[in-house]
Amino acid sequence: MKIVNTIEELSSHLQATRDGGRSIGFVPTMGALHKGHTELMRIAREQNQVVVASIFVNPTQFNNPNDLRNYPRTLDEDLSKCEQIGVDIVFAPTVEEIYPETDTRKFEFGNLDKVMEGKHRPGHFNGVAQVVSKLFDAVDPTRAYFGQKDYQQLAVIRHLVEMLKLDVEIIGCPTIRENDGLAMSSRNMLLTPDQRKSSPLIAKTLFEARNKKEQFSVKELMRWVVNQINSDPLLNVEYFEIANAKTLEPIGNWSESAEAVGCIAVQVGDVRLIDNILF
Repeated sequence: MKIVNTIEELSSHLQATRDGGRSIGFVPTMGALHKGHTELMRIAREQNQVVVASIFVNPTQFNNPNDLRNYPRTLDEDLSKCEQIGVDIVFAPTVEEIYPETDTRKFEFGNLDKVMEGKHRPGHFNGVAQVVSKLFDAVDPTRAYFGQKDYQQLAVIRHLVEMLKLDVEIIGCPTIRENDGLAMSSRNMLLTPDQRKSSPLIAKTLFEARNKKEQFSVKELMRWVVNQINSDPLLNVEYFEIANAKTLEPIGNWSESAEAVGCIAVQVGDVRLIDNILF
């Protein structure tokens, strides 16, 4: 496994791959790798001849400086996990390498980045688009792999690829969960033991909500989910929205969309967890 820190090194290592017409699978991460990440890498390994993973905590997608400062960084353990999976190249650049100068680009995603996460974290998805477009430019992958836990991010990236006419196939992979249902996240390691014990209520409530769809209207179900989760004093729902699974436009009743998605963000102390469920 090669570890490279500059775009020049990365291009040099990938040139022969491109010249030989071999496929490149790319898994962009912010490190603090868990089974969700390694599952993306495993799928990329199965589907491509060369696998590249990036480890880069992107400052432009954090609108809360404390969140950026507290984001877990575990590079040595991350590299070990990449090697075990069979990643060929890990790209671990500095902030200066990715942003030699301030990135002032503004992307227009219609309503996709205005709702849910976008509403509560203004500028977040523009930062995601900045870094993903730069990484795609550096790697030039055949396929790129993203987890469906970040459902809205996946929708935004698909739109970005269409908008920039990039020749990369975006593969969305199912959310990987702990045995108790909690969606795997790098932020889980920041939870206290008591917070960790409470957090599975998020997924449990979402799964129950899916089964109650026929009993409740959209608004009633949204209210029920929020009340269930907020009944635990350690959990505080920031938002729960039920939306069209493709456009992410909020829906008022079930007949408005053949497929709906319920997206949630919950504050657990200083840690913010997200999850979603398809109806």
